[in-house]
Amino acid sequence: MSRKRVLASAAAAVLLVGALTACSDSGSGEDGPVTIKLLEYQEARADVVKALIPEFERAMAKRGQEVKVELVADTLTDDQFRTKITQQLHSGTAPDVIDMGGSNVTGLAGAGYLLKLDKYLDKWDGWDQYYGSVKDGARQPDGGYYSLPHEASLQSLFYRKDVLERLGVDTSQPRTWDELIGRMKQVKAKTGEAPMVLPAGTAWGAGSWTEGLLPLVANTGSPLFDRESRKWTLKSKGLSATFDLYEDLVKEDLLPVRDLQNPNPWEPTKYKKFPDGKIVVAAQGSWGWKYDWGPEGAAPIKNVREKVGTWDYPALVPGTEPHSISGGGYVFSVNAKSEHPDAAAELVKWLSSGKPLAKQLTAVGALAPRKDLSGTAPYKDEPTLREAERKLTTSVQPTLGDGEDQVSQAVQGATAKIVTGDADGSQAAADFAEEAEELLGRPRVAR
Repeated sequence: MSRKRVLASAAAAVLLVGALTACSDSGSGEDGPVTIKLLEYQEARADVVKALIPEFERAMAKRGQEVKVELVADTLTDDQFRTKITQQLHSGTAPDVIDMGGSNVTGLAGAGYLLKLDKYLDKWDGWDQYYGSVKDGARQPDGGYYSLPHEASLQSLFYRKDVLERLGVDTSQPRTWDELIGRMKQVKAKTGEAPMVLPAGTAWGAGSWTEGLLPLVANTGSPLFDRESRKWTLKSKGLSATFDLYEDLVKEDLLPVRDLQNPNPWEPTKYKKFPDGKIVVAAQGSWGWKYDWGPEGAAPIKNVREKVGTWDYPALVPGTEPHSISGGGYVFSVNAKSEHPDAAAELVKWLSSGKPLAKQLTAVGALAPRKDLSGTAPYKDEPTLREAERKLTTSVQPTLGDGEDQVSQAVQGATAKIVTGDADGSQAAADFAEEAEELLGRPRVAR
């Protein structure tokens, strides 16, 4: 899909130098000259960072430090990236700075491949500006930080308010899933279409976990992972309720089960039926405003801000309230074997501050992970992102840890059985627990 290319301007240079001065400590600790490598494996991120690198180099030169940054732009899928970076870190050939999804950090840090950044963050005033939920999400099982988040995300239920209003269906925040299901039955009766989509099954891949089951169970009050013991809880009231919800949605013909079993199930659902107004509710992250339905997204919706709204996930179990789910985004990590860790840390902090950060967030449609970006252009001109950002202080942040890939695989298999009618909710919950334990190994499962 297309991406907006953000170019650095001459006028921004002075502001960027100011941002560096404000966010840095006493220096990189290296007399220079030094060269560090930065890996970007997505085109949109590489484009914006490429334009920013000369500004960083000039800012460092003004401080009397000659630091050159070599951008390694290697367009890869997430799976290709994980395989390649693991091989490079193991062989000692990895770049100094790695930009990657935060879910990769735990495994790589646990293997000793990433530099612990605490000493840099503790001395940096920019760290005080980060939201508590973002810090919590980045903290690793040993209590340390091996990455600096440079974006955040919020997952909600996106809905077609224009279609619901036309059909005479309530558009206020549904308090419970029973209430929302009642509304979806109204839509189904009037249109004949399955009116909502939650990622599920094996065809959707990891999205069935990250955008499907995880946001649902995270809102139930049943923890999945314990950082202290480093163990996963695979059986809980929250998990049972979540699998039962999938069963209810399938039995009531509220999910497009045929689409969910086809290759690339997001194409007929999020990229076709939601823009067409046939699907009226879609589980989605804040990135959807840009990547999916924005003017340059995969499936643009004209006047998207007027036609689309967001709801918190309704309460699924008694004693809980509707919530949005905050998640990580991309983070910068430093190779533990970097020959220039101080310079690498300076680059990471600089890219995560002020106008450099604002430009990256706008380019990829992500939320600011820190409180002081709302007045910084061009991020300040993105009202949907800033509105979502305000919910970061009250959103649910699920605690996760090493083994997430294995849990994701078990979720895909279990939800696939519900979609095909081969299992009900309780059977799927049992299948999930059995497969996840087999993949994780018994020592990593709570009893």
